[in-house]
Amino acid sequence: MVRWRSGTVLSVRRDWRGACELDVETPDGPLRALAYPHLVGAPEPGDRVLLNVGALVMGLGTGGYALVVALPDRLPADPPADGATRDSGHLVKARYTPLQAILLGVDEEASPHREVMAAATSLDGMPVVTADLHSALPAILAGIHADRPDAAVAYVMTDGGALPAWFSRTLDGLGGHLAGTVTTGQSFGGDLEASTVHTGLLAARHVLGADVAIVAQGPGNLGTGTTWGFSGVALGEAINAIAVLGGRPIGSLRISDADGRDRHRGVSHHSLTAYGKVALARADLAVPRGLAPHLAADVDAALAPLGARHHLVSVATEGLDEALRASPVALSTMGRKLDQDHSYFLAAAAAGRHAAALLP
Repeated sequence: MVRWRSGTVLSVRRDWRGACELDVETPDGPLRALAYPHLVGAPEPGDRVLLNVGALVMGLGTGGYALVVALPDRLPADPPADGATRDSGHLVKARYTPLQAILLGVDEEASPHREVMAAATSLDGMPVVTADLHSALPAILAGIHADRPDAAVAYVMTDGGALPAWFSRTLDGLGGHLAGTVTTGQSFGGDLEASTVHTGLLAARHVLGADVAIVAQGPGNLGTGTTWGFSGVALGEAINAIAVLGGRPIGSLRISDADGRDRHRGVSHHSLTAYGKVALARADLAVPRGLAPHLAADVDAALAPLGARHHLVSVATEGLDEALRASPVALSTMGRKLDQDHSYFLAAAAAGRHAAALLP
């Protein structure tokens, strides 16, 4: 359950789109905290803040933050729109939690995109790359833009990880390189809000005008170390949604020879479960060339059983290292940088390159 603390803001350390980082003095000593101004207001030095410190105390992957729940002595003003009507939207996300947000859905009656979304029935063959970790996003984008620098790429964020898109500094850094972000399900804070992955994909294509979409959860995934207990398994359901809507599903494989856990070495068991057991529709699985011989052999052996269900596509990797090093945001997965887990990022970039190759 929730572990509460009360504290006083000492300073605002830095901010990025939708979030700000604070130094807060508490009875337990100073803490680093994160606030989402759209939810709680903009903290200032001297403000009293109520904090949720549960994940911080447990050392979970929240970036080392306590999370600001409220500024009890200086509440933010109500939104300007009339809260008694649906004119500003009625999509409730983080539903029935104390900080549920009421937002305008891209396909609601009050949305300026309502007519387009009501008529949208197909992705028109748009390539869509799926990945089980948020950290794959900039690498996939680098692979797309390595060959098709003018391709419009949209990010469809699922709710398996962080709910607020504002938590992601990667998204903040990619702002000028994406056609936009659609937050789906319980996630929120994107350029567009959608209630399902299906509407999110349609919005990426028909509202944002994407040539390619990338589907992945936000940062901070949940995992229990069991076969099915990982939030990224839902990318198999995304494959099904892409196929139902007439898109071209492309699976980015989670490949590593640097992860210390046996279940994630070679092809991660997460990829094998999502694509091998959850995805019912056929997808292209991008297999990067140029891996170290021992790793390539492990990857081929792991993927062999998936060959009957999916199309295993060998993708050339020349030039992808340069594209990854030119990424506008730093590449990092589970604390490992590009050179520490090169094969992971290369595999993601290969999926992006394959998507680019399918464009007219």
